[in-house]
Amino acid sequence: MSTISDEAGRQPIGLTAPSGIDRAAHHRLDEAWLAAAWSHPSTRVFVVSGGQVLIDDTPDGRTELVMTPSFEAPLTETHRYFLGTDEAGVSYFALQKDSLPGRMDQSARAAGLREAGLLLGDRDAGLMVHAVALENWQRMHRFCSRCGERTVIAAAGHIRRCQACGAEHYPRTDPAVIMLVTDDQDRVLLGRQVHWPEGRFSTLAGFVEPGESIEQAVAREVQEEAGLAVGKVEYLASQPWPFPSSLMLGFFARATSTEIQVDGDEIEEARWFSRAELRAAFASGEVLPPFGISIASRLIEIWYGEPLPTR
Repeated sequence: MSTISDEAGRQPIGLTAPSGIDRAAHHRLDEAWLAAAWSHPSTRVFVVSGGQVLIDDTPDGRTELVMTPSFEAPLTETHRYFLGTDEAGVSYFALQKDSLPGRMDQSARAAGLREAGLLLGDRDAGLMVHAVALENWQRMHRFCSRCGERTVIAAAGHIRRCQACGAEHYPRTDPAVIMLVTDDQDRVLLGRQVHWPEGRFSTLAGFVEPGESIEQAVAREVQEEAGLAVGKVEYLASQPWPFPSSLMLGFFARATSTEIQVDGDEIEEARWFSRAELRAAFASGEVLPPFGISIASRLIEIWYGEPLPTR
């Protein structure tokens, strides 16, 4: 089985490269500092709405977030999220709005993270994934889980407080395991979820349950979804995945059985592939690769030994 020491394993995983942004969490409760940062002429702001932002192509061929000085940003008093500062001292904020602002030049376009994450540089991708994760959490946690009253935003978007019972609620991240399973013949197991389009295959994945280790979650999910037992489990890397609030923990797992029995509820079909079989299936269009930004692509590529074809 390929390991993370291989050259392919050293290639970057989408949304995990250092962004150069210091989240500066110690400033989130300092209202005077936040006000000064917001009013500073170097501060840059972008809007996030429904998981989308505006991106634009630069004359030199790069793609960037559309950001403006704070004095040009749309008005909002509550949904203003401080994302951090860079090495030059520039502060970055995201504004959550019901819709993205229009652009006079019509050159910018709306994009979600699956598209933009592949195009943006490390700084902008890091800012976007932070903002999208906060927006998702804010939209889904407006009421106190203790007493049911409406909560208010605090800590520059990183806390919601209940003024009725005093509870504080923090952004939630759900751990999920995603694993590339191989057998003794070095074949790879790929599955297709029920709601996916015909031909799309990827690695197995699932959420970690309460009281469960991540290694136990890998074994349970493979057993539940494909009816296979696994032995050795090897960790690769993690990836933030705010769809809406997951942290994907990537693993390699060695199967100790090979007879597939899919659950039929989540996984409709699962198959073993040799490298030659998968290459032929990609070429014929029988199998569609996972999204290039996902850690699933990196897991498969490490085993496959070369980049996967694009969609």
